[in-house]
Amino acid sequence: MDGILTSVKKLLGIAEEYTQFDADILIHINSVFLTLHELGIGPDEGFAVDEYTTWTDYISDNTLLLNAVKTYMCLKVKMLFDPSLTSSVTDLMKEEVKELEWRMNVFVDPSTSS
Repeated sequence: MDGILTSVKKLLGIAEEYTQFDADILIHINSVFLTLHELGIGPDEGFAVDEYTTWTDYISDNTLLLNAVKTYMCLKVKMLFDPSLTSSVTDLMKEEVKELEWRMNVFVDPSTSS
């Protein structure tokens, strides 16, 4: 399961073969890649996906960072595509997103940790 769209759909609880929302999900995924680019993660020229793009197309040389990006991507897309109806779940997701942003920022620029 290296496909970006496939893995995000799985974590959203959408079957791979159900394509009704693929365009919507791809729009959100590409929006999150803009945020990651602003955090200094990914190719210098930016990154956009289609239904065939894989995670290793994005980051192929750093498993630690890639795992954080996957979690971050799924949380952000979930919040955009299928937001929780309860504020406590939304608050927990927002806190996790903030922590991941901080950790990824420190990972790409260790001088920001102080």
